[in-house]
Amino acid sequence: MDIYKAVVSHFLFTLVKTEPEWVHKQTIGSLNWLVKSSYYPSTNWLNNLLQQYLCLNDPRLEQVILGLKFPNPLGLAAGFDKDGIAASIWHNFGFGFAELGTVTYHPQPGNPPPRLFRLPLDQAALNRMGFNNSGAIAMAAKLTDGKKHLTNPLPIPIGINLGKSKITPLELAAQDYLESFRLLKDLGNYFVVNVSSPNTPGLRSLQDAAMLSQILAGLQQENTAQKPIFVKIAPDLEWEAISDIIAIAQTYQIAGLIATNTTISREGLQTQIIEQTGKSPQEEAGGISGKPVRDRSTEVIRFIYQQTQGQMPIIGVGGIFTADDAWEKITAGACLIQTYTGWIYEGPLMVRRILSGLLTKLEENGLTSINQAIGIGNR
Repeated sequence: MDIYKAVVSHFLFTLVKTEPEWVHKQTIGSLNWLVKSSYYPSTNWLNNLLQQYLCLNDPRLEQVILGLKFPNPLGLAAGFDKDGIAASIWHNFGFGFAELGTVTYHPQPGNPPPRLFRLPLDQAALNRMGFNNSGAIAMAAKLTDGKKHLTNPLPIPIGINLGKSKITPLELAAQDYLESFRLLKDLGNYFVVNVSSPNTPGLRSLQDAAMLSQILAGLQQENTAQKPIFVKIAPDLEWEAISDIIAIAQTYQIAGLIATNTTISREGLQTQIIEQTGKSPQEEAGGISGKPVRDRSTEVIRFIYQQTQGQMPIIGVGGIFTADDAWEKITAGACLIQTYTGWIYEGPLMVRRILSGLLTKLEENGLTSINQAIGIGNR
């Protein structure tokens, strides 16, 4: 029996209705303790136990993409580990990769609370965090210190998601992203340009062709090690705007796209009132993640795959709770997928369940490797 789903989530989300950001802070604190315990063999038994119960290793799930080896296609999306606290132990939870951030050049507190809300009826979350993080200098120090304690390289790729500092004017955004990249470029396996969060004023305007070109040109000039750089896009863009971003990505030899960020749409939500505020989701600012964005993000993945003839790597994110959800995104064209909200609702065993389900899907379709499934829904 899955204790988390049967007891823990029901207790946290329904009975006591704990404040979501408080729970997140406690979780990050626990992860920090786990990281420190992993430095000493005598206290690392818990990390070994996590690996035993939460990980599923199978060569059919492995891929090499952009020169990086992914033990499986399911990663942790940005937003959970904003400061890179648990970078060295995310593999113990079964993830095939993990994305840190969003990190900004300047440390910032984010938007005033309350700013994170669960919508259990919709299996969704509404957040307006506003890139709260300790800044790129602090993340660089954290990751550098963590490397000193590693006897072996991490078994999974680590991505770093870069955002614009709120205090930086839009016309100076390119320099802001560049300063963060300079500090972190040796510490991540891939990087993400986040121009699609709805929670920093004006940020989504950076998806405009001219602004995005300026950001990507600066990063690629600095990117002498040729680290893969992705652009994360919003689900609310028109097809023409997505086509423009694809063209820019190709011009600047960007590695790929992440589809998608949270949505500002409130269409189809069952939640009428958010208890913490007494207001409807329509009255509350912020982006919606989870089930409500699932179908739209898959549509965007399919569009990008078709527009690029499958030649541009796509990381699919939005509403992944089950193996069916994961399979749908992979067969639409995503070579990798990410989860965050689904993991919160479903619990730590979700990763293993999804990976096991993907192996079943491969067998049912007569396939021997997950990369054979990428985009087959378009053929």
